[in-house]
Amino acid sequence: MTTPRTLAIGDIHGCLTALVLLLAELQPCEQDTLIVLGDVIDRGPDSCGVLDLLLKLRSRCHLVCLLGNHEQMLLDAVTGTGNLQDWLHYGGAATLDSYHEGAALAAIPEQHIEFLQTWGDFHETPSHFFAHGNFLSEVRLAAQPWEWLRWESLRDLLPGTHCSGKTAILGHTANKRGEILNLGHLICIDTYCHGGGWLTALEPETGKVWQSNNRGEYRSQMLMPPK
Repeated sequence: MTTPRTLAIGDIHGCLTALVLLLAELQPCEQDTLIVLGDVIDRGPDSCGVLDLLLKLRSRCHLVCLLGNHEQMLLDAVTGTGNLQDWLHYGGAATLDSYHEGAALAAIPEQHIEFLQTWGDFHETPSHFFAHGNFLSEVRLAAQPWEWLRWESLRDLLPGTHCSGKTAILGHTANKRGEILNLGHLICIDTYCHGGGWLTALEPETGKVWQSNNRGEYRSQMLMPPK
């Protein structure tokens, strides 16, 4: 019997090549929980392909997808509650082009929109919790403002240990050197894949790290000790 794993993947941003390579190494199975930390779309070359792959992945493992600010911008544009031009400026144009060059918002299949609408704000295990952006250390997880979980950067505020005592696994705040930020109580695995860095997967319980990039390169290592 395979030991169940909990795995987290950082910001994909349309980087299908890196994601395919990473999944080939991870080989997630039905006992595994795979948590995607949001911002799977925008900026990179194939957001459509990434969403298609994630939809298929649901039959292979327990897939948990969390909303990032880029998914939020798309959903707001679809419902008319947000500014379409803002989304296009911050990477949405690349997403539409992944459906076909010069595509309009209506080109996004309803299946993709409905899939995004099922994504949550956070996920927790007995020892860790997972979110896209940031958190308020003194606020219980169920009461966290969704805007904070989605939008707040670690560059603006580095929170202390969460009141639950659990370790936070986050994305959103890209490390342009392609390095994981490990503060002990907080680990950020957005390693800037769309900008030439790495797409990172982490098994928090063991500290195993898998990384791939759009150049077809792959490496694995152990999480470095907290700074």
